[in-house]
Amino acid sequence: MRILVTNDDGIQAPGIRVLARALASAGHDVVVAAPSQEASGMSAAMTAVEEDGRIVVVTHTIDGLDGVEAYGVAGSPAFIVLIASRGAFGPAPDLVYSGINRGANAGLAVLHSGTVGAAFTAADNGSRALAVSLDVLTASAASAASGGAAGLRPGHTDAGRHWETAAAIAADLLPTVKDLPEGTVLNLNVPDLPRDHVKGVRRARLARFGQVQMAVAETGRGYVRTALEESSARLEEGTDLALLAEGYATLTAVRAVSEVDVDLPDGP
Repeated sequence: MRILVTNDDGIQAPGIRVLARALASAGHDVVVAAPSQEASGMSAAMTAVEEDGRIVVVTHTIDGLDGVEAYGVAGSPAFIVLIASRGAFGPAPDLVYSGINRGANAGLAVLHSGTVGAAFTAADNGSRALAVSLDVLTASAASAASGGAAGLRPGHTDAGRHWETAAAIAADLLPTVKDLPEGTVLNLNVPDLPRDHVKGVRRARLARFGQVQMAVAETGRGYVRTALEESSARLEEGTDLALLAEGYATLTAVRAVSEVDVDLPDGP
C-alpha cells in the first residue's frame, strides 16, 4: 500500500516521525508530507504560501528511514492531502494516516482539528484515511500548548510520551482502514501509556463536547482575548472521552459532510 503520512503539528513533530517509521517498518510504501510549521485547528482549510507563484516545499530526512521521502510544505494539512492526491509527491496514496497529534481529538470538536480535517479531505479524494492522536495534554493547560512542553501532563516531555503506543495501534488497524466504506474516516485516540497498559481498543461514540471549550477572557477597545477552559460537562458512558479517561484507545468512524433527509420546501 502507498501511504501518505501527514499531520497538523508540523514536519518536525515527533509523532509523525514515529508513525512513519511504524508504517514503513511494516513494509508499506510511505511518503511523508506535512506543514512546515505547526498548523493546529485548521480543520479542512485550503491555505498555502506562495513565492513567485510556487508553493514552498522543503525536503526533509527522517532518522532511521532511508529511502522514505519527506517534505515540509508551506500549506495547511488538508491542502497537502489534496495536492498529494493530484500527484505532487509521486503516485497518489491509497491510504492517508494523519498524526500522531499532540493531544486528543475527541467529541464534536473534531470538526476543528487539522489532523481530522486532513483525513476528511483524503476520504473526499479517493483515499481511505485514519486520524490518530495521543492524549498528552491537560485540559487546563491546553491553551498554552502551541508548542514546546506547555500543556503536558505532569512529569512528561515530548521525548517521554508514548508515541510508539499510538503508532503500533494505528499500524495494526491498517486492514480495517483499507476496507473502509468510501468517504469514511477512522478517528483514533490513544492514552499516553505503555502499550501493555492500554486496556484495549473500543468503538466509541463522539462526545457532545471536546476536552476544552473556548471562552472570552477579556474584551477591550479594539481587541478580544480568548482562552481555553476545561469542559464542565459530565462524561457520558460509551463516548470517546469517557473511554479514553478509563484507559482505552477509542475508535470512531466519521464522515465529513453528508446530506440529511428532512422535509424542505421544494420551490417558491
